[in-house]
Amino acid sequence: MRVLVTGGSGRLGQWTIRDLLTHGHEVTNADQRRSTAETESPVRFVEIELTDVGQVAGVLHKHDAVIHLGAIPAPYGQADEIVFTNNTQATFAVLQAASLLGLRRAAIASSVSAYGMAWTPKPFGPRYAPLDEAHPLLVHDPYGLSKETDERTAEMFHRRTGIQIAALRFHWVALPEEQVGAATTARDDPAALATNLWGYVDVRDAATACRLGIEAEGFGFSALNIVAADTLGAAPTEELIRRHLPETELRAPISGTASGFATGQADRLLGWQPRHSWRDSHE
Repeated sequence: MRVLVTGGSGRLGQWTIRDLLTHGHEVTNADQRRSTAETESPVRFVEIELTDVGQVAGVLHKHDAVIHLGAIPAPYGQADEIVFTNNTQATFAVLQAASLLGLRRAAIASSVSAYGMAWTPKPFGPRYAPLDEAHPLLVHDPYGLSKETDERTAEMFHRRTGIQIAALRFHWVALPEEQVGAATTARDDPAALATNLWGYVDVRDAATACRLGIEAEGFGFSALNIVAADTLGAAPTEELIRRHLPETELRAPISGTASGFATGQADRLLGWQPRHSWRDSHE
């Protein structure tokens, strides 16, 4: 397929482009800056304003699918209204352009931040674990709100045009060299990462989810947890939840250090399973 990746110069974007090329896809990177990554050498780059439907449509013409990763990635680096407006306008513009051009496949970067625990000024834990996609969205911040809005936008476009859209709820997308350090933090101060259930996802697995989000067929619109199979914690996950999140209901057994997030929906609909763990290089 011919695939447009927005935000292809960013952390996840570069790995997604590499994964797409490895699997035989043609790729265009649409971003505000060119990446210096070697993996981008065979890739066409277009500088673009992602909130402009016309610019996006001009670049997206003659592509088969779009993976939309371009966004402000956290809530506190810029003013609240800039974070929310930029992210939601860009998602609307990309999906509007895709719909006008008749594309049938898209994947967008959502986030577990949509559940509300990641950036809240008043920490709280999830209502239950394993946390699945049916958990209520309880955001207290503009970034999480932008992701919730992006998902509703995507769902609307699916209803209106039938375009298939995977909204990928990524946890912290971690480079391999970052993971052991984060695990050390989780071991030394587990309370600091408790509200996010000590989660993460390896950037290689996140990139695979992006590709599968446009390769899979027949699911319409769906939001999907994209989280590593294990936690960053050293202690068993159930023990950590009971100690640090006593208000969180354990609805099903969690074996050992397995993730507190459920990812079965991504497996069923995309055939995605996390393959990488920080423990691979540590143990």
